[in-house]
Amino acid sequence: MTSQIQSLPMEVIYQIAAGEVIDSLAAVVRELVENALDAQATRITLALWPDQGQVRVADDGLGMALADLQRAATPHSTSKIRSQADLWQIKSLGFRGQALHSLCQVGVLEICSRPQLDSQASGWRVSYSSQGEPLQVKTVAIAPGTIVTVSDLFAAWPARQQALPSISQQLRAVQLCLQQMALCHPQVTFQAELRGNAWFAIAPAATARERLPQILKTLVLADLRDLDRSVDALPVAESPTPEVLDAAPSHLGSLYLLAGLPDRCHRQRADWIKIAVNGRQVHLPEVEQAVIRAFRFTLPRDRYPICFIHLYPHPNAVDWNRHPDKSAIYLRALDTWNQAVAQAITDLLQLNPESLSQTGQHRRVQQFLKAAESAGPYPAPLSEEAATAPPEANRLPLLKAVAQVQNRYILAEHPGGICLIEQHIAHERVLYEQLEQKWSLVPLNSPIILEQLSQPQIENLQQLQLEIAPFGPQLWAIRTVPAPLAQRQDLANALLELSLSNSFDQVLVAVACRTAIRNGTPLSLETLQTLLQNWQNTRNPYTCPHGRPICLALEETSLARFFKRHWVIGKSHGI
Repeated sequence: MTSQIQSLPMEVIYQIAAGEVIDSLAAVVRELVENALDAQATRITLALWPDQGQVRVADDGLGMALADLQRAATPHSTSKIRSQADLWQIKSLGFRGQALHSLCQVGVLEICSRPQLDSQASGWRVSYSSQGEPLQVKTVAIAPGTIVTVSDLFAAWPARQQALPSISQQLRAVQLCLQQMALCHPQVTFQAELRGNAWFAIAPAATARERLPQILKTLVLADLRDLDRSVDALPVAESPTPEVLDAAPSHLGSLYLLAGLPDRCHRQRADWIKIAVNGRQVHLPEVEQAVIRAFRFTLPRDRYPICFIHLYPHPNAVDWNRHPDKSAIYLRALDTWNQAVAQAITDLLQLNPESLSQTGQHRRVQQFLKAAESAGPYPAPLSEEAATAPPEANRLPLLKAVAQVQNRYILAEHPGGICLIEQHIAHERVLYEQLEQKWSLVPLNSPIILEQLSQPQIENLQQLQLEIAPFGPQLWAIRTVPAPLAQRQDLANALLELSLSNSFDQVLVAVACRTAIRNGTPLSLETLQTLLQNWQNTRNPYTCPHGRPICLALEETSLARFFKRHWVIGKSHGI
């Protein structure tokens, strides 16, 4: 009997692979821009004609000699790896040697290139067949670098072409793709043209912190904080090759964290929790959840942080062969990375002199200055010196309580200006973190009697370790309560509120809120000073556990502008 199983022809295999790698206009852009970044480009220009299915990416990278150009689009040809061991030492964005060949399968490919390192070398233009073989080779006058053009995209794939989303959706996907790469590679300039006209540009920056406001236009630089952190070593697990063992690092790697301050930056969706690994944004749900947990009880309800995390693990800790577009990976020691991310976020949210800068609170402060500014501009430039100051300079000076305003706000001063702190929510943040550290119960001299508790309510109180027992028909006696609530007059109502929550964290928030100093309570300067000091020492001082901002800062320079202290006295008298 003749066998029914036959090996597929190579051209069919390549066509199937091309459909997996290149499935959209954004995928074409992604592959070409990644090649440009691997070529050490500092400027990348994208030109799109989506109606004609044409894409062009030009870069000022290393370029290619003619011999490399002639092999560039053949299947599984790459300059990135040479052996199986290299799969565990990948430092480039591409390595499979599939992208250019796949582009030949789904469109018409042409590459112009001139080597950067050889000043005498000519530029060459090569057109390729659908199998990646050179069809036409010509010399061309171009600057060092590479220009890749793909035309008639999906013209031979009518089903794929018809299934593509609308042009506007495709363009949005392309823009998002470039923004993601720009955040991972902030030193690179990105320019985009659409149908021959300028579309958008992303200027180079020293860090992702300086680049993000170009992408999210509503952000102000002072709303953002970043840090670099080394991640502690773990024992190296069994490696697939001796080469991997030899290359094993003494530590797991490092991470870069960029986040918006929770009292100023948050979104309705978790669409700006971005994770990157070694230069590429990826989907790591475990790390994304670690970020959400770390920001818990610092944001308003149903709001999410703005956070970008770039992990730099050793190459042997990453397996990129999980998905054709490398958006999903396997990462060794994922739990350790999660812990490092959570701790980095906690450290990032500590107060420092830059945190008290008015700049990031401009939208809230400008109403104080509106009257003065309406009469004319009084420039008072604000600097970013605190961001680059040495660590010892970033220690927050102790705020000095000056007065209590309306028995509600603490007026405090520091070397750079003044602050208004709401006393209730500042105390609420202090109590919440104290309860997190130590949950203690105290016995009552006389039990509190609650009636008509449901079974879930009883179980919730028992989970809080309260001593609760039947006291009669539909009556329950509670003999121990959380220590902060013991002296409250509304203890019964507080216990009923606690019985309705099955979340221990929500219980901590409720207890902290009920026991915090009430607004309207007069306080002595000594008490105000103690509260300020305790608040400054919290882990997340920007917001209360409900996500409300605690502190409003006003810089001395703004006060000077408001009171027109930049005037010359003689001129102010008309002299």
